[in-house]
Amino acid sequence: MRVLNPFGPKIAVTKIPSKIINRINKEVDLIVNNRSRLKKSDYSKKLVGQVKQEIRLPNSFVNKYLIKFIKLNVKKYIKKSTNKNLKKINLKSFWVVRQYKNEYNPVHFHSGNISGVGYLKIPKNITKGTKRLKTNGTIDFIHGSKSFLSNSLYNHNPKVGDMIIFPNYLMHTAYPFKRDGERRSFSFNLDIDKKTFDVFNG
Repeated sequence: MRVLNPFGPKIAVTKIPSKIINRINKEVDLIVNNRSRLKKSDYSKKLVGQVKQEIRLPNSFVNKYLIKFIKLNVKKYIKKSTNKNLKKINLKSFWVVRQYKNEYNPVHFHSGNISGVGYLKIPKNITKGTKRLKTNGTIDFIHGSKSFLSNSLYNHNPKVGDMIIFPNYLMHTAYPFKRDGERRSFSFNLDIDKKTFDVFNG
């Protein structure tokens, strides 16, 4: 795990085991191919993404296959960032975003204390476009304004298996792309010890 500090808030970048990627993709495919499950799992009305399908995975699935991996990496992130050991991690939500050509996520932030995003499928040559700056299908993290030695933006070109952990308030956006295929990612929000995140009253 790398912990980055490009403009203030610290960002962790790590890798998801292929076993977990395959489990999530299989579960999402089962939901998508079952009309009643898909309707029940629809999470799009609670999110800002300009995409057709955002799916909340069942708590039973998350607790069985994902929560141990998430907690382990969040603990590492906090330890590397603050040298503190977390005692409490409460997962609030976990969902999958199926993004296709011309769809996008506008600039937004999350609830909870800590958030994360992981990548499960990426179309080939997703960043290909007409401009030198290759931002199609990438994610930008935004903090403050550009100044000397501070660009205010951190751009990440996602690869399958990437997972990024960041504080919930850190604004970010996922750009649209022009290629065929699905850009599949997951996101999560969680709460941690009050003494760790509340630097003023903890």
